[in-house]
Amino acid sequence: MCNLYTQTRAVEAVRRLFAARQMPLTFPESVPNLAPTEIRITDPGPIVRAAPNQAGTYEMVIRRWSWPGPGGKPVFNFRSDGREFGSGRCLIVADGFYEFTALDDPRQKKKQRWLFADPAGETIGIAGLWRAHAQVGEAFTMLTTEPGPDVAPYHNRQVALLSADQWKPWLDGHPAADLLHPAPAGTLLVRAA
Repeated sequence: MCNLYTQTRAVEAVRRLFAARQMPLTFPESVPNLAPTEIRITDPGPIVRAAPNQAGTYEMVIRRWSWPGPGGKPVFNFRSDGREFGSGRCLIVADGFYEFTALDDPRQKKKQRWLFADPAGETIGIAGLWRAHAQVGEAFTMLTTEPGPDVAPYHNRQVALLSADQWKPWLDGHPAADLLHPAPAGTLLVRAA
């Protein structure tokens, strides 16, 4: 499953993306300094969620990717299949995400890293959930679906991608079953990284 993604957009570029979709973006904890980076499990990353008590407004906050599960392992991916998610929805803003496959030589411990990104280089939105956890505070996880044709040759699951016109419905509580599906063919450009 996805355990690494990249985010390189400056905060002003992200603000403009949301403004173009009539989604005013606020920064309740101050405007973050979004330095281009690869984000790993337990790293902090930017998420967007509906602003509490401010209908039609959205907020960007920086939160930890993953919370500890019951056995202590990090919950960084969460199956969306058949679930509705009535609360805690968020959008993870990314440039791309990685999957890893075994190399042809079984003696090699290293794996091949594959980057999945928008073919035009646009920002992608990944459906996520956030929650408060007693040990780590607020944290988020990525939702997953069955793989679409772009991901299936590399992995048996994929992160739940939302097209830009689905960002607002997702954050506003539109039925998850209408939004969370395998990505259609051609949604992602795949390259060895």
